[in-house]
Amino acid sequence: MTTTRSGWQLQYLTLALIWGLSFLFIKEGVRAFAPLQITLGRVAIGAAVLLVVLLACRERLPRGARTWAHLAVVAVINNVIPFSLFGYAEQRIPSALAGICNASAPLFGAVVAFAMLPDERLGPRRAAGLGAGFAGVFVVLGAWTGLSGHDLTGALMALGGGLCYGIGFPYTRRFLTGTGFSSLSLASGQLVCATVVLAIVTPALTSPPTQWPAASVISVAVLGALGTGIAYLLNYGIIAAAGATIATTVGYVMPLVSMVAGITVLSERLTWNEPVGAVIIVAGAALTQARPRTRVDTAAAGADVRTRPPVPVYGGPARTPASRPEAR
Repeated sequence: MTTTRSGWQLQYLTLALIWGLSFLFIKEGVRAFAPLQITLGRVAIGAAVLLVVLLACRERLPRGARTWAHLAVVAVINNVIPFSLFGYAEQRIPSALAGICNASAPLFGAVVAFAMLPDERLGPRRAAGLGAGFAGVFVVLGAWTGLSGHDLTGALMALGGGLCYGIGFPYTRRFLTGTGFSSLSLASGQLVCATVVLAIVTPALTSPPTQWPAASVISVAVLGALGTGIAYLLNYGIIAAAGATIATTVGYVMPLVSMVAGITVLSERLTWNEPVGAVIIVAGAALTQARPRTRVDTAAAGADVRTRPPVPVYGGPARTPASRPEAR
């Protein structure tokens, strides 16, 4: 998917809407289907979309047992578990709150990256960002009330989804960087792995749906085709046209979209501390991504993004390291 340097704004807004509305579609999906079933439908449809694009671009899936082993790990960490956790969470909490909890992913990603990647350093600004971000998590949970607001288990499940994304990013950077395969190829392989895993696990752990309401079926289809398929292509185009910094900010708009959608479409109610906490989390996450540009970084930023391996997307399959400041 190509994006002109002067026309990326529409795709940016579309991407923010798709990812932000994903939590609304999950909420609608769990009315009829088990979370694992929603996740299976989502990754299968997303894989189909990316495989069609892969074929159209005349590219191939990755090769090599080691690469596929790492893709399988990333598929579980970055798709199977978090997608399912958000489904289980939204059986207990509003979709708007789930979207807010998703904003914690960069915080967890920063913590894991500092421990796992030798080139990551915890400076004063990033440390302040982590402190502020996790303080925002406690604000969202209403810690001063004894965590007695919305269902604590549901909120922790949603935060667990963010934690999975945070683990998936540095894992992908460490073990899939430099494999020589394109982002599209690796992302397609990742979703194929996720589909295979869920095709085995889901029938064993869930019962067949008794009803197939149109709204729930459409929601799952949209989650797969748009939220896990087209969204990746939009993000890829934005990176190429507008650069890494702009692409990164999409993740900071998602909580706003999820809150507006939950309140206006589903008539959900939030307490004052949840949107306030969301602002604190996003501000802290932005600080953790701060990294001064160097001459080497500048040269790397001009490289062809098609040759760069993907890193986890908070709500999608994968994206190139150019979309995260740490890899600029």
